[in-house]
Amino acid sequence: MFNIGPTELLLILALALIILGPRRLPELARGLGKGLAEFKRATRELHEEADDAFTVQQTPPESTVDQPVALSDTSDAPRPPKDSSPGHG
Repeated sequence: MFNIGPTELLLILALALIILGPRRLPELARGLGKGLAEFKRATRELHEEADDAFTVQQTPPESTVDQPVALSDTSDAPRPPKDSSPGHG
């Protein structure tokens, strides 16, 4: 991401020490570390949620090949009244 070598890193740390001073530099580093840890935790949770959602979508439906298919299931449905009019039949 950043192409920083050891020399550049030492120069940045020295400038930060001069500008911020020895008392504020550890506070800044601690806050930066906590912020990065929180960012990593949040991105990890986001990846886990995305993976869970993706696996739910990729799960194939239960196979119905081995199960008989009912063309019309009328066992629970109300039956229509029989037509008792003459002439039908």
